[in-house]
Amino acid sequence: MNNTLYIIFGGIFMLYLIVTITTRTKSKQRKSRKFMEDYKRKDTDE
Repeated sequence: MNNTLYIIFGGIFMLYLIVTITTRTKSKQRKSRKFMEDYKRKDTDE
């Protein structure tokens, strides 16, 4: 009985780690300038 609780909590903890790692890498990609490379600002003097 006690082992099943540890297994369940271990699985939940692994899912939590996976989710936090993926969100962290996506936020780093978002903060990097790669997605802004092709962005061209419209000239306001027109």
